[in-house]
Amino acid sequence: MDRGTTRLTLVVLAAGIGRRYGGAKQVEPVGPDGEWIIDYSVYDAIRAGFERVVFVIRDELEGVLRGRFDDALRGRCDVAYVHQRLEDLPDGRTPPPGRVKPWGTGHALLACRDSLDGPFAVINADDFYGRSGYDLLARFLGEGGEEHAVVGYSLAQTLTAHGAVSRGICRVGEDNRLAAIVERKRVAEREGAIAFTDDGATWQRLPADAIASMNMWGFAPAVLASFNQRFRAFLEADPDVDKEFYIPSVVGELVAEGRARVRVLLASDRWYGVTYREDLAGTRAGIGALVDAGAYPAPLWSST
Repeated sequence: MDRGTTRLTLVVLAAGIGRRYGGAKQVEPVGPDGEWIIDYSVYDAIRAGFERVVFVIRDELEGVLRGRFDDALRGRCDVAYVHQRLEDLPDGRTPPPGRVKPWGTGHALLACRDSLDGPFAVINADDFYGRSGYDLLARFLGEGGEEHAVVGYSLAQTLTAHGAVSRGICRVGEDNRLAAIVERKRVAEREGAIAFTDDGATWQRLPADAIASMNMWGFAPAVLASFNQRFRAFLEADPDVDKEFYIPSVVGELVAEGRARVRVLLASDRWYGVTYREDLAGTRAGIGALVDAGAYPAPLWSST
């Protein structure tokens, strides 16, 4: 497998509801000409060598995303849209009473199962990763093989001053391979240090230079079979009405069982995001500074 015979695909997870943010943060303007974070992500991916984008969306966002990208990406890359739906379950299952939202990022990835036939990257729609992560993933995926990759960021560079965040904390082993990943749901700066809590009362410190996963992955296509198998097991365990099926949890299980090898690729860019509405001003300022420095054109899609 090589780049000459296999197109690289970027999967953008854009179906989130944004409860903490209070709205559809995927389409919140952050650039000087109204660009969204997704615009910059796709732009960086294309210039790194990705030739196809698959947006995972919910029904009500299709019109606005098509209105933006059908024209902007024409002639630049191929585009597909797939829907993450609560009722998309195996074996004729039906959602349990009281379940109102889809099943998390792992379920969103499975929504693409009929649209992926080669190596692919996965990102969140509301995270600005910077160019280096896409360059790293394009080179890695272009090598072929059955290994996977996660792009890591220094934990201290991924936090917000406006509340707690969820982060996949990576333990890196020999040869820069992932030894373990643990999803910490509530991570925040606290009393001059970084800490997390599971119960809201007891806080445990984390190193500022810990490697954090921001849900930026590179996968060989065979991983979809593992996700399908694990999702069936997840449902058979009768999860509670709010439990979600996360990409990091599946990858962590596969690594622990010796069923997957995952290389850790360290990004050099600063992360920006909009977990909370108060994050918006800082994200706009950071992206604006990059535009002013010439890292991106303005308007973004005006360049050829």
